[in-house]
Amino acid sequence: MLRWWSTAATIALFLLLMFFAASATDLALFEDPTPLFRGARPVAALIGVSLLIADVFLPVPSSLVMVAHGTLFGVAGGTLLSLAGSIASALVGFAVGRWSSGTIRRLVSEREYERAAAMLSRWGAVAIAVSRPVPILAETVAILAGSSPLRWRNAALAAAAGSLVPSAVYAWTGAHVQSAANHALIFGGVLLVTGVVWWVGVGRR
Repeated sequence: MLRWWSTAATIALFLLLMFFAASATDLALFEDPTPLFRGARPVAALIGVSLLIADVFLPVPSSLVMVAHGTLFGVAGGTLLSLAGSIASALVGFAVGRWSSGTIRRLVSEREYERAAAMLSRWGAVAIAVSRPVPILAETVAILAGSSPLRWRNAALAAAAGSLVPSAVYAWTGAHVQSAANHALIFGGVLLVTGVVWWVGVGRR
């Protein structure tokens, strides 16, 4: 499985390099995209969801986008917008994996691919769910899952399950809290919840 894991690491490294390259352009939206939300509410909603989808390839601070959703649209509206953007982002990564599955198969042996495919078929949905709040890892897992036999419906459900809590928490933060320190604390809490869900899920299997 060494070559398969090397392929996974290469995907993660490629995404990381893309993030660094985009960050080097000094575009303000990669640091704080909230000024883009000053337009009409429908436009702001479209921009927010689009930024979350673009996070597959660009270093968009998705947590700030989700907080802005909560500030502008309240807890319920912000949660729904962030959830939609996060699920769409996961499915874009999944589509990239589907499209590039032939290339991935050529990089590893048939036996390695079959073992990896079996592992992703069993654990892919769980991996998608628990990785959604984690930058780079979320996109890497979605792409790898797309190259496996995992179904689109299962990928979408897993993305929804993994995105619901972060979307709701960040929306609540935007609606009630404006402190950067509290934003960081909330992010840490989201990661902690994700780790607990992962541990419980693995333990039960």
